[in-house]
Amino acid sequence: MGAHRRKCDWCGSGTPIVRDMEPVNPDYQYWCEECARALIIKGDPIETYRELEGEPIYGRLLDEHCTLKRFYSFATA
Repeated sequence: MGAHRRKCDWCGSGTPIVRDMEPVNPDYQYWCEECARALIIKGDPIETYRELEGEPIYGRLLDEHCTLKRFYSFATA
């Protein structure tokens, strides 16, 4: 399946913007912007991730919504 056809593992409809590189449950690796934002707001952000769209959408969400100053890792290829 090509990246352009993949859907968010949580909602099943959104286009993923981020991949969790160390998922607790391997069934939930790819997250759309709305679901990723919900994770951050809930207090369970993805800690080791890879941006999928070529721009730091998830990093921007962390900056905007994450109040905990934990260390996050942007995974490189």
